[in-house]
This record gives sequence, structure tokens and C-alpha cells, in this order.
Amino acid sequence: MSRPIAVFPGSFDPITVGHVSIVERALPLFERIIIGMGVNNTKRAMFDQERRLAWIRAAFKGHPQVEPVAFEGLTVDLCRNVGAGFIIRGLRNSTDHGYERSIALMNRQLAGVETIFLPSASEHAHISSTIVRELIANKADVSAFVPMDLGPNP
Repeated sequence: MSRPIAVFPGSFDPITVGHVSIVERALPLFERIIIGMGVNNTKRAMFDQERRLAWIRAAFKGHPQVEPVAFEGLTVDLCRNVGAGFIIRGLRNSTDHGYERSIALMNRQLAGVETIFLPSASEHAHISSTIVRELIANKADVSAFVPMDLGPNP
């Protein structure tokens, strides 16, 4: 019996150790995990698409069942395109839960795609890409929060 395919969507601007932890913990549940790097036209990314995809590839180089892809549009459309029946989301706190639950219900209604919520590891609950970007903008050391050397700042 083959295991299902899941999508882990986000902007990954940049990918954090929290993202990596969620994917690694979900790996035993799925045959493949597609990391869907969404393009959000309402946000301006700090890092370009190719750099973010390269970081994702580097973070999961030892996991051939993890595949990063860039996409535009709805996550459920990506799920349909790759044959995924599940979306993985990490939850850091109750605010994340309220927001993500509404999206999960909509995704199930739109496309029958179920969302699997994984709580963040306690040591990662305070980490977000938004906070990491703010630290980078202020020239702080972010090495504890990202899985790789970011190279020169933008």
C-alpha cells in the first residue's frame, strides 16, 4: 500500500529551522512531500525565488522524497496538479490555529484536501520567517533560526 502525497505550502522567505522540523516530522507519514513555495503577489519577498528554492533543496538534500516547487494561485490547485490529498501546516500558537483552521475548512470544501496540523517543537515556537527577515534587515545573527548560511544579505 503506497503512502499519500502532501503539500507543505509557504513563502519560505527564508526557510527556517521550524519549517525543516515540521517536514522532517511529517516524512514518515507520506510517500512524498512537495514543498510548495507560493508566490504571493500582495507581498514583496526579501529573497528571490531561485535563492529560496536553492535553500529548500539544500535543507532537504538528504531526503529525496522532498521536492520543492514554486507555484502561483491556490494551494489546492497545486495539490490537484501533484496528486496530493493532504496539506501539512505547522502551528506555533493559538493564533496560527484560528487562522489555519479556517483555511483548512475551505480547502476541504473546495477540493476535498485534508490538512494535517503539526505543533511546532517547543524550541521553534517563536521562530517565523517574518521575524527572521526583521533580524536580517537589522543585521542580527540568524544562524540559530535558519538551516543554512544565507550568504550575503539582500
